Amino acid sequence: MKKILVFLLLVTISLSSSSQEAIPAFQDGEWLRYRMSYSGFLKAGEATLELKEENYKGKKVLHAIGKGKTSSVVGWFFKVRDRYESYFDPKEVKPYYFVRDIDEGGYKKKKNITFDHEKNTAHVKDILKKRDTTISVTGPQDMISTFYFLRSYNTKNLKKGDEIHVNMFFDEKQYPFKLLFLGYETLSTQFGKVRTQMFRPLVQAGRVFKAKESVTVWITADDNKVPIKMRASLSVGSLRAELDAFKGLANPFEIVVE
Repeated sequence: MKKILVFLLLVTISLSSSSQEAIPAFQDGEWLRYRMSYSGFLKAGEATLELKEENYKGKKVLHAIGKGKTSSVVGWFFKVRDRYESYFDPKEVKPYYFVRDIDEGGYKKKKNITFDHEKNTAHVKDILKKRDTTISVTGPQDMISTFYFLRSYNTKNLKKGDEIHVNMFFDEKQYPFKLLFLGYETLSTQFGKVRTQMFRPLVQAGRVFKAKESVTVWITADDNKVPIKMRASLSVGSLRAELDAFKGLANPFEIVVE
């Protein structure tokens, strides 16, 4: 329950393929909200992601803001207030600047990361520890830009059993993820029946997740490629994330008509 946006990131990592699409999967003004539940019945909290077109150091960028918080009931025991921001190039979807500001039951982190793609470095400024670190990176994506970077890729030609490899820079290290495409499934949602693609991120078992293959993700099979559902088995209980509301999508949200 500690990292709502980390779980949401696992939803987003299931969206890559070998070539970029001509049709934009997202745009300025997009807003998504996810409802989080614990063990299928307890409302655990919510996470939101929104996009704004802005300027960053003379460059036209998309500014993505991700927020996560626990519900009032869970907040009695463990209060979470997380905020993530990413400034990235709207075409190449490469990040320039990333902000992580979290408070999870009193555990706090506040880090700002500046990416230099010419020098292949990430400059990490730890606000609370008053420490600066420069790290060598290769094609880095931060937690939030990863969401949009992967959505910009074509998933229509994937075959069941295909694997996807993605790298992400988190805190002060670059992490590899491997994803397995499971096929297609039509889900009954509050919006109607939606055709989806299913993925399984292969995550490290141990402290949080129950097993290496304990996470399943569903994304819309339309041009938006929006994560619509995630289910994860945790060390204790399970976590589910479901798309609760949206606006400003770049393309029509497709509903299956019977």
